[in-house]
Amino acid sequence: MSPPKRVRSTRLNRERAAQILDILEKTYPGADTELRHRNAFELVVATILSAQCTDERVNQVTPALFQRYPTAAAMARARPAQIEAIIRSTGFFRAKTKSILGCARALVADHGGEVPRTMEEMVKLPGVGRKTSSVVLGHAYRIAEGIAVDTHVLRVSNRLAIARGDDPLEVERQLMALIPRERWIQTTDLLIFHGRRICQARRPACGECPVFAQCRWPQRQAYALGRPSRSAARARAS
Repeated sequence: MSPPKRVRSTRLNRERAAQILDILEKTYPGADTELRHRNAFELVVATILSAQCTDERVNQVTPALFQRYPTAAAMARARPAQIEAIIRSTGFFRAKTKSILGCARALVADHGGEVPRTMEEMVKLPGVGRKTSSVVLGHAYRIAEGIAVDTHVLRVSNRLAIARGDDPLEVERQLMALIPRERWIQTTDLLIFHGRRICQARRPACGECPVFAQCRWPQRQAYALGRPSRSAARARAS
């Protein structure tokens, strides 16, 4: 099967994406990252911990973590077992500990303990990829260098057909071409909020969706009526 055609940056597609974001902005006026943090360093660590883990769970462990290790310098001196004991409930705690310690030590060694302000420098940090970099730059510094594409953004943007594909980098490129830079940071938050509250993977509440009329997901009508077809059931995680 050939891959789906990418969404082109035409005037009509840009206008349609803007209309969808306008509606979501009115629906979720307080949309923001739900990872609690007081500074860029805390947000980097929290975002690393959020991989395959809920923000709620991360927010339960970070207060104790940051009380003990409030700065990159303090965390860089920690022993792995100390970090693992605190973050164990977030899952994959050994790998996350390695990433957190590596990131903290790199911040101290290369950036004076401060989180850098460019994508180029951010992605060089251990455990930090483009998605984490976009989250931190956008929410800690209000710098828009990308659109963070997590599982919610990937699913919702495909269902709404404002991007197509399974590769987060390709979906990000399509979204960045359609959406003005000044909306990049909020785009992530709006699509994540919508994905968590309405456009869920297994049981989307299509009957309550504020952008139902703009949606191009083939199964939306069945879910809106509460009678997903067999084909819809097979495709519900798409």
